[in-house]
Amino acid sequence: MSENHPSAALADFSAQLQCDDIPGPVLDRAEDLFLDWAGSALAGKGARAVESIARYAAVMGPAGGGAEVLISRQRTSPLFAALVNAAASHFAEQDDVHNGSVFHPATVVFPAALAVAQTHNLGGRDFLAASVAGYEVGIRVGEFLGRSHYRVFHTTGTAGTVAAAVTVGRLLGLSSEQMLNAIGSAGTQAAGLWEFLRDAADSKQLHTAKAAADGLTAAYLAADGVTGARRILEGNQGMAAGMSSDADSAKLTDRLGERWALAETSFKFHASCRHTHPAADALLQVIEAHDLGPDDITHVTTHVHQGAIDVLGAVDEPQTVHQAKFSMGATLAMIANHRRAGVQEFAAHYNDAATHAFRRKVEMALDSEVDGAYPRRWIGKVTVTTVGGETLTGRVDEPRGDPGNTLSRPELEDKARRLAAFTGAASEGEMNALIQTAWGLRDVAAMQTLLPTI
Repeated sequence: MSENHPSAALADFSAQLQCDDIPGPVLDRAEDLFLDWAGSALAGKGARAVESIARYAAVMGPAGGGAEVLISRQRTSPLFAALVNAAASHFAEQDDVHNGSVFHPATVVFPAALAVAQTHNLGGRDFLAASVAGYEVGIRVGEFLGRSHYRVFHTTGTAGTVAAAVTVGRLLGLSSEQMLNAIGSAGTQAAGLWEFLRDAADSKQLHTAKAAADGLTAAYLAADGVTGARRILEGNQGMAAGMSSDADSAKLTDRLGERWALAETSFKFHASCRHTHPAADALLQVIEAHDLGPDDITHVTTHVHQGAIDVLGAVDEPQTVHQAKFSMGATLAMIANHRRAGVQEFAAHYNDAATHAFRRKVEMALDSEVDGAYPRRWIGKVTVTTVGGETLTGRVDEPRGDPGNTLSRPELEDKARRLAAFTGAASEGEMNALIQTAWGLRDVAAMQTLLPTI
């Protein structure tokens, strides 16, 4: 392509990326992220909003097809499989996150990639190359849109639409010109607003469902000749113009093909909004060091970045399990009462008296050091006051799951098994087989069904 602008550069990169272009450690990480995503998708089984989206897909989509819906083990078209799998994987709050872009790539990239690869009998190497392309482009779009965007827009819904489009475009073999059209059509559909948090609404799962499905739609339309805006990201009436006040177009192509942003992606250890994780780790550090119980603590101040206040501050009195995961107080109550904030703890205790009592002891305070480091680094700092009047402090510079404090493959296997077992979505034997598939993706000749049909 002769054009020289950021959108065109991203189109060229994603259309031309081959598995052999990607360093081995990045491919290893992509396999890790895929297994982590599959566990999160299975953990969405039974969730009211997710099942509603699945019923919608069953009514609107074909009763059969090449693509797999993980929570039901039904087959359908790639559009509706991507829709449901993306919704399912963003419910348990265990899917991955890239710090610098504040974007959850797996929940929009892998549903689209799996649906298309299964439908077209594509191999693991193409699946991985397409997924890496989605991560690299989506992360850069999130970074480009900046902090002002995230204050109002759910970046996973917006940047995620573009990420899904390039993922599918790469699997369909789009040319650079067609890929640019796919990006244009994806960007004009990008959406997702944070207001839903104030009402404990179900929009978060709809955001990821639509991002994966709309990105897929954009790519298929581009393959059939539908054109899109050529500068949808940086143009005068493009995404940044309408959705950001601090966009930096240089971030769209930052060391593209040299800096592998996928490798910077973090796993989520706690089953809650990522903005709670640094403080949760710091509080756990204090509790374990001093062997404190919840009744030993009278107050906790969490020293946070503005993004945490913008998102978590919308939740005052959590009304649902999912809303509790966006409450700093409720999350720290899980740590204080159970020394763990996993799916089981939230499900069993989000609304009990002990959680409410500890939640009221927690406050957030803007911290200049933490805010200055964000979003590149998510520092956790807490000040704890005990019943004896002692003041204790905790600090974590890399939350559990970050690249410098990552989860090993055995830990990822355990996490995936626990998530599947939590909802009964897969047996231990089925998860063992899925794990082996994940660790051998580069050798898969054609992407097949991950779980046997019931």
